[in-house]
Amino acid sequence: MSEAQLRDNAIRDLVIANRILARENVIDGFGHVSVRHPTNPDRFLLSRSRSPEVVSRGDIMEFELDGTLVSNDPRRPYAERYIHGAIYMARPEINSVSHHHAHSVIPFSLADIPLKPAFHMGAVAGAETPVWDSKPDFGDTNMLVDTLEMGHSLARALGGNATALLRGHGAVCAAPNLAAICMISIYMRDNAELILNTLPLGQPKYLSPGEIEKTAAMLLSDMPLARAWDYWTARAGFQGL
Repeated sequence: MSEAQLRDNAIRDLVIANRILARENVIDGFGHVSVRHPTNPDRFLLSRSRSPEVVSRGDIMEFELDGTLVSNDPRRPYAERYIHGAIYMARPEINSVSHHHAHSVIPFSLADIPLKPAFHMGAVAGAETPVWDSKPDFGDTNMLVDTLEMGHSLARALGGNATALLRGHGAVCAAPNLAAICMISIYMRDNAELILNTLPLGQPKYLSPGEIEKTAAMLLSDMPLARAWDYWTARAGFQGL
């Protein structure tokens, strides 16, 4: 397959991922998802500043990892593109990143209650979800990760994990591909909802480290990812592609 075909396929799947995360109510009018360039690991693909539910092929832009737009496109990019570039810089094995504001995850950035896997699908979010707080390093801000320095700070907090919370803001997810980023983003949200529903009844019984490791490896393997991607693609209106 030619470089142009690989890039075109990556753009197609990135558009679908935007629509999936919007359809599944993970990303609302804000938030974004990106993919590393399929043949140039020092670049990534991300929509222009637009709500994910309406992102189309023509909206996809190409960036250097420092957030610099490759073309002379006059349209406005996402202010928080530095989230994506900084994580790609720090994590060579990561090929897709999402940033979302699912309401169920935000309480775990505000209280001393850990967001850990409590049901089997939640294992894909990883054993730990660290919380990044911009205030110690950057003081009072507009709460956006709108500089590369802030992106690097967030990437350090994420470390080698699949997910991290932004205090009073939302979350980031990191994955090896677009199907995995959808699975991690969706089930991070669902896991948080289940914990919130359980807390009034008592302390949740979280999965063990071994259960998390084995379950995540199974769910993020090729067959479950393909099955889930087909399901979400159909729900987003792209059945048959």
